[in-house]
Amino acid sequence: MNGAVPALHIDRLVKRYGDFTAVDGISFDVAEGEFFGLLGPNGAGKTTTINAIVGLAHITSGAISLFGYDTVRDWRTARRQVGLAPQEYNFDRYLNIRDVLIFQAGYYGIRGKAVERRADMLLERFDLASKAKLVYTKLSGGMKRRLTLARALIHEPRLVILDEPTAGVDVELRLELWSMLRELNTKGTTIILTTHYLEEAEELCDRIGIIQAGKLVALEATQKLIGDGSLQDVFLELTRR
Repeated sequence: MNGAVPALHIDRLVKRYGDFTAVDGISFDVAEGEFFGLLGPNGAGKTTTINAIVGLAHITSGAISLFGYDTVRDWRTARRQVGLAPQEYNFDRYLNIRDVLIFQAGYYGIRGKAVERRADMLLERFDLASKAKLVYTKLSGGMKRRLTLARALIHEPRLVILDEPTAGVDVELRLELWSMLRELNTKGTTIILTTHYLEEAEELCDRIGIIQAGKLVALEATQKLIGDGSLQDVFLELTRR
């Protein structure tokens, strides 16, 4: 990483829930501007790791920093650096989708006409402008996915984390989302992607980390993992369990 401060630095992260260890001493960096894939089976610790990064889970031990800001000591500044697009929809069902974006910005202390303009820009960018006054329950599944990404971007984060962004969508929408993500990354936004689709990771990610049972079992450039068959071998082993 040529001595640059990484977008994400995880050092010996442990997260326990009682006697259960969900994340067991993982360490890795993600460079600024990188498109990074975090893969593994259900229950491997991916979502727990994400929750620890964005402050939704208190870490048991270890450290996490975002662009040099410790997520515990400098939590307020650290959290401004990151936007999360979760797998599950968790929108306020009483707000129209434009207000969903505006209210989200408020959590970061951002208000006023500039936020309204950015909300309108994002709705236009994700082809949701005509639905601005609807509540999210009136949207199709594909529109909800696009709204999830728009909400993650409302405060202009430097890092975006996408938890299974194309799960359950059709091929056409998947390709559309891939194009949007490539454009976002090309413009400088660092992206961390979790996915169960190997072709998605191969298509989008510069490097891939694989988590199994809370441990980081592989971390390599995507083409190296694919070229030597390691990626397929690891996933064949995981999916048999």
